[in-house]
Formats: sequence, C-alpha cells, structure tokens
Amino acid sequence: MKYYVIAGEVSGDMHSSLLLKYIKEKDKEAEFRCWGGDNMQKEGGFLVRHIKDLAFMGFVEVLTHLKTVLGNLSFCKKDILDYKPDAIILTDYPGFNLKIAKFAHKHGFKVFYYISPQVWIWKKGRIKTMKKVLEKLYVILPFEKPFYAQHNMEVDYYGNPLLDEISIFKNKGENKEAFLQKHNLGSKPIIAILPGSRTQEIKAMLPIQLSIYDKYKDKFDFVIAGVNMHSEEFYKKYIGNRQVKLIFNDTYNILNVANAGLITSGTATLETALFDVPQVVCYKASKISYAIANTFLSVKYISLVNIILDRLAVVELLQKMWNKKNLEEEFERICFDYEYITKMKKNYVELRQILGNAGASEKIATSIVEHLKK
Repeated sequence: MKYYVIAGEVSGDMHSSLLLKYIKEKDKEAEFRCWGGDNMQKEGGFLVRHIKDLAFMGFVEVLTHLKTVLGNLSFCKKDILDYKPDAIILTDYPGFNLKIAKFAHKHGFKVFYYISPQVWIWKKGRIKTMKKVLEKLYVILPFEKPFYAQHNMEVDYYGNPLLDEISIFKNKGENKEAFLQKHNLGSKPIIAILPGSRTQEIKAMLPIQLSIYDKYKDKFDFVIAGVNMHSEEFYKKYIGNRQVKLIFNDTYNILNVANAGLITSGTATLETALFDVPQVVCYKASKISYAIANTFLSVKYISLVNIILDRLAVVELLQKMWNKKNLEEEFERICFDYEYITKMKKNYVELRQILGNAGASEKIATSIVEHLKK
C-alpha cells in the first residue's frame, strides 16, 4: 500500500520514522512519500519536503513566512491527488496538518492522525473538525484519552513512542566511555544544553543558556545538542570563543552522560526526564505570539513533565522569567542541591509509571495496516 506521511518538526520526524519501520514489517509492499527529515528518509521514505523548510513557530513567525506556508499547502494538496495514497498519516504539526486532513477527507482519502494536536491547551473547537475528517486519532499522553472521551470522541492510546525510542537506544548498549572519549569529555560533569530545533527557538534560548558558562566553566563541561537542519556556523554565532562542545544529532548520547540539563520546552523535557537528568525548563516566544497564546491557554504548565504529573515537578522559566539571574539560581539547585535533585528524580519515577510500557509505535503501525486491510 501507499502511504503519504507528513511531519513538520524534528520530534515528528523521529516518531514517524519508527512508525515507518513497523509499517514495513506489517505491510511488505509499503511505500512512503513523506514530508519529514533524515530519520524518515533512512527508513525508506521519499522526501518531498525537508523539515528545515517547514518548522515555523508562533503567530508572528508564521505570518512572516505566510507565502511559504501557503505555497507548501497548495503543493501538498496537488501532490496527494497525484500520488493517490491508500492512507495519509499526519504527525502532530496541527496548523498545517489539520488543513490537509480536511482536504484529504473531502477527496475520499483515509486520514490517520498520529500525536494529537494539543487541543487540551487551546483551540478545543478543532475537535469537531477532527471527528469528521479523521479515520483514527492516536494519542501519546495518558490524560488525552479521557479528555477526548469528555468530548464524545474515541481515540486510541497505546503509550508514548519516546519509551520505544529510548528503549531501542539503551538496548543497543551505547558505551558511555566511548562517547566521552570520542568527544574529549569526562574530566568534568556534563551539562546538556538543548536549545530546540527551530531557528526562532535557538535565537531566543541559546544566548541565555550560554550566559552562565563563564561562572561555571571550571566545574562543568557544556555540551549543545545540535540538529543538522542548522549549520555549525549558525551555532558558532552564539558560542563565540567559549569552549563548548557542539554535537549534532546525538541527543540521546548527550543525555545519557549528562549530570544536568538546560532544556527548551517541548518533547525534550520528557526525554530528559526519561534519562533521569535534573533539568530546568525554559521558553520564550515573541511578545505578540505569547500575548495571543496566553489569552487562550487552559493549562497551568508548559513542560510535558509538569502537565502529565499535574504539578510543578521541574521549574519553568518563561518569558520575563527567562533571564541569566533566574537561570543561575535554578542551575545551582539542579547541580548542587541534593534534596532538590532527589525529589525531582522521585517525580521522574512516577512519570515513567504513568506513561506505562514501551511498544506504542508497533501497536499503532499494526492498527493502521489492519484498518486499511479491512
């Protein structure tokens, strides 16, 4: 069967690639046409568009790139009609993917949505559309299933794919010592810096994340998790002359050896918790984007760790709170306050219990293929 798969961000590319892997096991004749990244391409997906050309965030940023966004939408619709897939699999990326879902449903295509739009934060009105146009919706957070049930929508929850991805990584038996030696690390404790993947995120996060380097450079090694949709020169603009390691596309190995992390809000906060790394979460959007979003937000927290646990398990430094002074205070706590670190790690244990076991990606792949065969 033919599958048209759309992911617009780095995390979506990672999750979708594992889905492709398991779909190929269930459907030996599967072929994939994709909007995604290197991970999906490695699993045999033919890339129509790369995520480096898709990842726009915030109201202002989307408006700035509106011509590109509209052009991508128009091209995608035509490409779907030409390809005539048996199934369309949309991964997160709701601003784009829900428009494609409505179009695809109108033209008789079966639409599967993998990783729910965060309608529990805002835009609950989208649920009405999703009921009409989606064949199935697969959610990856445990509270989402009862949330949708309250809105009379049946969804499937098999667990979180991060558990699969981290389990695969750990089962490979990655050698910490080899990784440290390869990058000339290990003489000092390691601080992981995850500045996000989008250009706007990195510009807002990385300068402040690096602002504490001078004070702590003798005690710690700082390692930035880079993504290859940006060049080394792009990151070097912010690193300057600092002796900071920049390692591309190896986030799990970095977290595997990290003693603490400065983490941009998103999937990375959950990944960091699952690697048992103490963290401080940071995020800053443009003033206009934040003001608009804050008007409609219906959650207390922004980090997935806090949202799932429904309490402040990891500190969030947002907007005006995201500054060097506050970062230094929280950095001291996640590195030197044993009682604070112990409490955070106990929260991580509870988080893993709530998320359940690995196996979600294979179960979702099985569900899609079996549904199509029916």
